[in-house]
Parts: sequence; C-alpha cells; structure tokens
Amino acid sequence: METTTRTPEERRRTARVLSGADEGQLARLWADWPDRPEIEYIRGPEQGLVMVQARTGGTGDRFHLGEATATRATVAVRGAGDEALGTGYVLGSSPEHAALVAIFDGLLGSAHRERVIERVIEPLEREQAERDAERRRDARSTVVDFFTVARENDGDDEDDE
Repeated sequence: METTTRTPEERRRTARVLSGADEGQLARLWADWPDRPEIEYIRGPEQGLVMVQARTGGTGDRFHLGEATATRATVAVRGAGDEALGTGYVLGSSPEHAALVAIFDGLLGSAHRERVIERVIEPLEREQAERDAERRRDARSTVVDFFTVARENDGDDEDDE
C-alpha cells in the first residue's frame, strides 16, 4: 500500500474544505472525475453523536455545549497500482456526504493528489472564503454601536424641569 505523506496542517485544511463543501458539489465533482478508482467501504457510513464544546467569550474556558449528530465513513481507494485510505466526517445525518469526503480524502493520499488539490480543494476553498467574507459583511452591516451620554449636571433634579 503506497500512500502520500501529508502534514497535519494539510490534513486539517483539506478535511475542513471537504466537510464544509456542499454534498451536491462533491457529487458533481466525483461524477465528472476521469478514470475513477475502485472504492471499497472499510467503515460506514455510520451516524452517531459527538459532544460539542465551546469557549466562554470565544477564547475563555471550555464548556460542553451539547451534542450534535455526525456521520463518518472510511474507504479504501484502489487504482493504478496504489491504494490509500480516506476518512470523512460531516455534521448531520448525511451518509453520501461523508462517503464523498472520504473518497476525496483517499484520493489525496494516492497518486491523484495534485489533481484533487487543483480541481477540488483550491476551487472549493476559494468559494468558501468568498461565501464567508460575504456573510461577515452582511453581519457587520447589522452591527449597532451603542454609547452612553453622560448627564452634565450634578444630579440635582431641580435643574431637570
């Protein structure tokens, strides 16, 4: 089994992009993929619950926020003399989405790595960055800045009339 070594930073980046992509986008990219390798499910897709943690004020102490449904899948990608394993995790109950994430993750560990980066990861990453920037602009446009005006008297109510 030959695999391409990926750094933890690259794995985080690609997992974030793939899991954040729309299932329909991944399905179209997979349907258009030339010379598709053989895919064998090793695990899943299967659904379960994960504990969601948050931080007070976004940067403070961690606390358990609650549970969320997640779906995971692990596949073996075989083709052109090499084999790689891919794993996909997505929030929600979406077996096909998790399977597609796992397939592209497996392709990233195979001889198809450069093609996946160029045709899948980079375009999706650009689209997600544009969407996030637009959401931030929309959210920023609704921000209201409050301020307090100090009274300039000494607190004597007779002057207020």
